Amino acid sequence: MAITGVERNDENLTLTVVADYPAPVEEVWRLWADPRRLERWWGPPTYPATVEEHDLSPGGSVTYLMTGPGGDRHRGWWRVVSVTEPTSLEFVDGFADEDGTPSENLTNTTHVELLEHDGGTRMVLRSTFVSREDMRRLMEMGMEEGLREAIGQIDALLIE
Repeated sequence: MAITGVERNDENLTLTVVADYPAPVEEVWRLWADPRRLERWWGPPTYPATVEEHDLSPGGSVTYLMTGPGGDRHRGWWRVVSVTEPTSLEFVDGFADEDGTPSENLTNTTHVELLEHDGGTRMVLRSTFVSREDMRRLMEMGMEEGLREAIGQIDALLIE
């Protein structure tokens, strides 16, 4: 597994995941920029994602549907804040109701940074929460474990 660090900071309301890959920055960037590649790792293995809309430009949005092992469906969205291809991406991440209408409850802002590191790429993914209560609730819902599992799928995609 490529994850080299996970830090939860309750004081700063952040969760940071660091992962290292033996691939160039541009190749790791494609895992975010290509919706078919994104849906192969965004979400834990038991909750695969289907990307429905994918506009990685400032003000754009990404919408997706995750389907659980029992057929349960969960919708999510990103509102893209900034993009510097191929090194950074920032988006607000949240849930949506059954018809895809975004909810403003339990959102967080995610900043992704891709850096050259040891001949490959270091990905730093930092989620910042709106409040301590939102952070607590998302952690109880399994956000940290879900991110670990999702990011853990990237290695296999980079060697294909």
